[in-house]
Amino acid sequence: MAILLQILFNGLIAGSIYALVAVGFSLIYSTGRFMHFAHGAVVALGAYLQYWFFNLIGINFYLSFILTLFSVSLIGYLMHRFVYKPLKDRGSSSAVLLIVSVGLMIVIENFILLIFGANVKSYSFLEIRKGIEIAGALITPLQIFIIAISVALFLLLYFFMKKSKLGRIIRAVSDNPELARISGINAHFVHSASFIIGSAMASLAGVLIALEQNLEPTMGLNLIVKGFTGAVIGGIMSIPGSIAGSFFLGIVENAGIWYLPSGYKDAIAFVILFLFLIFKPKGIFGVKKRDE
Repeated sequence: MAILLQILFNGLIAGSIYALVAVGFSLIYSTGRFMHFAHGAVVALGAYLQYWFFNLIGINFYLSFILTLFSVSLIGYLMHRFVYKPLKDRGSSSAVLLIVSVGLMIVIENFILLIFGANVKSYSFLEIRKGIEIAGALITPLQIFIIAISVALFLLLYFFMKKSKLGRIIRAVSDNPELARISGINAHFVHSASFIIGSAMASLAGVLIALEQNLEPTMGLNLIVKGFTGAVIGGIMSIPGSIAGSFFLGIVENAGIWYLPSGYKDAIAFVILFLFLIFKPKGIFGVKKRDE
């Protein structure tokens, strides 16, 4: 029982982080219809900007987070406005946009490497506390905090998408872009909003990860693979599905490495990704787009 509970705790912690990445990725994909793989590098950029504001400049941690959130959201908007939008206006294919997104990821990673160096970094904000034992399983207060913040944010995003005017507009563009355009909805505004919201989610993911783990310039690559896998499992066009798929991935991964060496963790994620791409590409909660 204790082992199962520990696997569940570890899976929920990993799933919370993967879901934060997957939600932003899914939101951008569902409105723009292309793979923004640079989203992973944006997560790393958020973590490093927080480190810069807090550790190097000495700004209060919470104020540093607000500055990080604003900065990363602005960077997400600028990527859309000056890179993706001009390419889409020229009729560039999804394959071209995919290649550009990979290029952006490489550029951002090398920018981080140039500015901060290759050495691992840490915030040194919270002191390490003894884990809380629950039925023989251990979980730290920080891990509980990460899960709680993630779940609260998912609920907030759910109500935003369901109840707010902007949320309904984003859903309309995601569901049927052509019909939304005919109805007078400004698609470019929606795409910009998706990048801003998605990048904000990425910055939060980066900060939460760095609270518990060290920072590395290439950390975004692994995170976008996990976020993409979670989105595919749940349904890349479905934000709730992306969240559910990410938690599923986190639990399965941790169940796997409980019995296998930890080096197999990424391999487990890739196997699950391949299986879903082959047998259920729409994901568990995915549906065919109505405009098809």
